[in-house]
Amino acid sequence: MTELNEYECELLDAVLEAFGIPDSLTRLQLLELFDQDEAAAFVMVQVLLREELIAEVGKHGEFGLADKLVLKPKGEKFLKEGGFLKRYRLELERPVEVGGTLAKLQQQNMRLQNLKLSAESERNDLQKRVGWLQIQVYVLLGLMVLAFLMGYLLGHLHKR
Repeated sequence: MTELNEYECELLDAVLEAFGIPDSLTRLQLLELFDQDEAAAFVMVQVLLREELIAEVGKHGEFGLADKLVLKPKGEKFLKEGGFLKRYRLELERPVEVGGTLAKLQQQNMRLQNLKLSAESERNDLQKRVGWLQIQVYVLLGLMVLAFLMGYLLGHLHKR
């Protein structure tokens, strides 16, 4: 399976579930699922076609979406067995093979580096926020001390 993320897997499962009783979807129904984004719909349809879960009937549109899509029995069975989301989660649980291909290891290394960069960026943002909050606390404490001193001086001057 290509590297699909969890959202894309959920989206593919939602498309398969949308076929319903007649086991077919028109181009218009498909576009409605994707908020009229024909490019996104085309990409998801290509994944389903590659997996041989659906079949196309007729062609139309700038991105080549078919007039009608038909759910194959294999697609229905695949969805009943948990669909793309289940496959995705099973792949996440599977331990990394030590003797895995170099490409797989490089891909996992890249993913881990991206996660590390993301975490570092988030940590830096949080450190900046904490620093800003500390400055605000110091300013407030300084203002409170200043107010206390002014109150004390005004009270002392008022007695005289």
